[in-house]
Amino acid sequence: MKLLVYGAGVTGSVFAARMHEAGHDVSLLARGERLAVLRRHGVQLAEADSPAVKRVPVPVVEQPDGGYDLTAVFVRTHQVDAVLESLADLEGDVLFLLNWAAGAEPLGEVIGHERVLLGFPTTAGTMDDSVVRYRATGLMTRLVPMPIGEPDGRTTPRLDRIVRTFRTAGINTKAEPRMDAWLKTHAAFAVPLEQAVQAAGSPVALAADPAAIRDLVHLIRQHLAALPTPPVPRGFVALRTLPEGLLVAMLRRFLRSQTAAYSGLGMTSSAASAAELARMAEQMRAYTKATRSEA
Repeated sequence: MKLLVYGAGVTGSVFAARMHEAGHDVSLLARGERLAVLRRHGVQLAEADSPAVKRVPVPVVEQPDGGYDLTAVFVRTHQVDAVLESLADLEGDVLFLLNWAAGAEPLGEVIGHERVLLGFPTTAGTMDDSVVRYRATGLMTRLVPMPIGEPDGRTTPRLDRIVRTFRTAGINTKAEPRMDAWLKTHAAFAVPLEQAVQAAGSPVALAADPAAIRDLVHLIRQHLAALPTPPVPRGFVALRTLPEGLLVAMLRRFLRSQTAAYSGLGMTSSAASAAELARMAEQMRAYTKATRSEA
């Protein structure tokens, strides 16, 4: 499989490095200063706060040159429109691994419905200058595989092939038959959480404000109740049923954890994060309005 990784941020860089180290034919697309750094030093990776930096010489390109079997897109939500334009004339399947609550339809309208697959990356981290710092593989990473799926929920030969290929690179992956519902459920949780972190200034600051956490729990429950389908995975149902006090305690603990520190939550004040958050909220409002109209 000839693979293009579109987007050289944290998740795209880690993904491309793992695929390259596993011997796959992969190219990483980047532009500007990021492209120049990657050409000089390769993908630079470090586990959490470790001083040890590993350099992985992943081939990099500035423009897609065609001939790819699969393009894996790792960009922010508000950048998708520009990406679609550059992929419209290429061949091959396209797997969107990002925050996306608008469904596959607007993606397929531009690049062809038959090319679209949906997914979400489970690797997270932060960018320290040109070094990608990610959390070392732990129990949660092993237990929570990266979900990918066909928009219509089918199990297809191409989906099976992609899952197998990613697994050979040590990337814990599973086929998810309800991928669109998964992404909408994730947005119902992530959008109010990121908005609350943005208002507080940091995950740790939010954790120190129990009243704000209680307001967050109420808002998450409202968003989950507005979903057009039941939450996916089923574990999210617990956010609607567990006692409020227990959820507040769990969220405060999460916000103080290493998982939160390397999830990107601390970057919500950046212009790019704010733009992505605004686009995600817009997508949520659209499907909530559509659900109410159908009721």
